[in-house]
Amino acid sequence: MRYELPIRDVLAASIEIMTKVHLFDGLVALSSCDNIIPGELMALARLNIPSIMLTGGPMLAGEYEGKPVTFSHLDDLVYGKYPAGQVSEKEVLEVEDIVCIGPGACPVMGTANTMQILTETLGMSLPGSATVPAVFAERLRIARATGRQIMNLVEQDIKPSQILTKDAFENAIVMDLAIGGSTNAVLHIPAIARELDITIPLERFDELSRRIPCICPVIPSGPNTIIDLHKSGGVPALLKRLERHLNIESMTVSGLKIRDVLSRVVIPDFGIIRSLEDPVFPEGGLAVLKGNLAPDGAICRQSAVKKDMLRHTGHARVFDFEIDAVNAIYNNEIESGAVIVIRYEGVKGGPGMNELIQAAISMEASGLGDTVALVTDGRFSGFCKGPIVGHVSPEAMVGGLIGLVRDGDIVEIDIPARRLELKISEGDLRERKAAWKPIEPKAKKGWLAAYGALAKSADKGAAMN
Repeated sequence: MRYELPIRDVLAASIEIMTKVHLFDGLVALSSCDNIIPGELMALARLNIPSIMLTGGPMLAGEYEGKPVTFSHLDDLVYGKYPAGQVSEKEVLEVEDIVCIGPGACPVMGTANTMQILTETLGMSLPGSATVPAVFAERLRIARATGRQIMNLVEQDIKPSQILTKDAFENAIVMDLAIGGSTNAVLHIPAIARELDITIPLERFDELSRRIPCICPVIPSGPNTIIDLHKSGGVPALLKRLERHLNIESMTVSGLKIRDVLSRVVIPDFGIIRSLEDPVFPEGGLAVLKGNLAPDGAICRQSAVKKDMLRHTGHARVFDFEIDAVNAIYNNEIESGAVIVIRYEGVKGGPGMNELIQAAISMEASGLGDTVALVTDGRFSGFCKGPIVGHVSPEAMVGGLIGLVRDGDIVEIDIPARRLELKISEGDLRERKAAWKPIEPKAKKGWLAAYGALAKSADKGAAMN
């Protein structure tokens, strides 16, 4: 998981090299999953030749004992219920066999589908394309239409810089908040924008989150799948619902402005997309927390946190490696009310900004999510839910306060107030700062070491400088 985010920069560089070497006049980028999509968008923005994205769509949900299951259900079994002895190995293997029933991205609001939806919202893929399942014939028709449209874009010399404007990135933030999208979008949107010299401050996510409610009850913010969202009208229907909050003059690769796309949209009555007046969560899916523990910001997926855990104060249990925290969870060593702190897993400490999916899901699946919170300078999977706060900046490896936390310290998390605080006296703080030394680097050579040395901090998108 330490390689997953750095792959984004490798991919952007690879596409840049191949495009420059072969003197492409135009480019079609194909992708379905996680950090691959933003890596390709970074490349398209950097190259700024006529380009279009073709995303692969979601897979269909599996079915187990008459109920739909997704990969997130398997994670719950593998990291939570099976280690706790609540399910048999036979059941885990049966779910594993049917949870991924075909091609496409896992049909939840993970990073993959978040980024497919945001690609369409940015205007870089054809309208209506993001949520079409990978196995539908409609997906092939979209592919053919994409191939035709790149020829028009080349002929008219329409470049990504004309589509990926600041207004378009604002639209993407609005959409991410409304769908309860992955916390990783907070890394990807600024990184793509930076390729065009557009700055997206972390604070902008929170400013808009106060105004934009979460209206999409897709796992983990609700019980539904991306297939249900597609049946409900997909991205065009979401845009229509959000119309008054969008920059509708933004251009798309189709040649149409968002305003033109919306003029054709009718939201079906039977769909799952909620109204702005009857949301899943009254604010946006993401919240930016600040305080002495994260003066440059930290990220929480508030739409996937139970109401009782939106505010939580507890004693810290501190770990420098994710696996140590996971073992403590499995061994029932975490007391009710605690705050698990996992540090040295950030951009430089990981290095690579480790995705702490095992710790987050094992905590939630074992029932600790009702009474225990998790704070880290690493990041999370788009599958993850519960009282988890990531992207703490500055991270431990560069001297952030998270590196000074000790077992037993009081940590306060107040999501509605956007606050993340370590309760410590000035005297103790000075003493700890004077004694602090970073841990030995976890990678001293190779790509992870290069990424850790050159990448910006999480609050600035974690892309290589």
